Amino acid sequence: MRTRIAQFLDDLAFERGLSPHTCEGYGADLGRFAAYLAQRGVTREAVSRDDVAGFLAAEQAQGRAEASRLRCFAALRVFFAWLYAEGYATENSVDVMRFPRRAVHLPKTLSEEDVRLLLTSIDGATPQAVRDRCMLELLYAAGLRVSEVAAVTVGDICLDDALVRCVGKGDKQRVVPFGREACVWLARYINQARAAFQRQGGITATLFLTRLGRGFTRQGIFDVVTKRARAAGITTAISPHVLRHCFATHLLAHGAEIRAIQEMLGHADIGTTQIYTHVNQEQIAQTHRNFHPRH
Repeated sequence: MRTRIAQFLDDLAFERGLSPHTCEGYGADLGRFAAYLAQRGVTREAVSRDDVAGFLAAEQAQGRAEASRLRCFAALRVFFAWLYAEGYATENSVDVMRFPRRAVHLPKTLSEEDVRLLLTSIDGATPQAVRDRCMLELLYAAGLRVSEVAAVTVGDICLDDALVRCVGKGDKQRVVPFGREACVWLARYINQARAAFQRQGGITATLFLTRLGRGFTRQGIFDVVTKRARAAGITTAISPHVLRHCFATHLLAHGAEIRAIQEMLGHADIGTTQIYTHVNQEQIAQTHRNFHPRH
């Protein structure tokens, strides 16, 4: 089983071009599945739908979140389809299985006032403060994923047109506009503060640099956001993805078209973007509860 999993992961990476992050996740899921089968003495040829169902039940019993189990099920479906297509299995054990419908969880967001508080709490008195303010402004102004912000280069920023070019999931490139405030801070960071983080002999085009002159990791950006939120007195749990949700929710609240938001977020499916319409409806309902005299 583990040999076939390794072959499958190689196929994902080199033949289908899936991202290292996706391959790593699939590998971890399938590795746990192989261990589950080994503990029960089940061979690859004898794997049944009951084995798959039992594994998913065991994952739930161990406290794995629904999103993790859903990804695990997706990995199993793709893996078994590959085994069948390559002739390593005589049937696809999970082809007719269905994962229980996932409950809709509304994205966490901040109010516009909380976002304003977060951003304006960083005064820009030092190069680090300018960098951090610029990073948060870009996250909110363009709705980028944390991985996209980590990968943005100086050349991806067009200050004249207020546009940022980024590469999203599936290596799909898109161009996203950003507002006046973000443009001001990007210009200040690129033209004045960024040089403070460059190190002699170090050549990197990455936009945001650490104190060591290297590009940020996703975790590093997460740490900047949470640190700045605590300093601003925001008690709500916050992450770079929360600012992405705020970007979409606030645009929608101000009348933006859902398909325009889809393009800016880089969603392949409009259904993914439509979750923000539910967020807006909840805000409307809350307003009614708070202010209607007959509620």
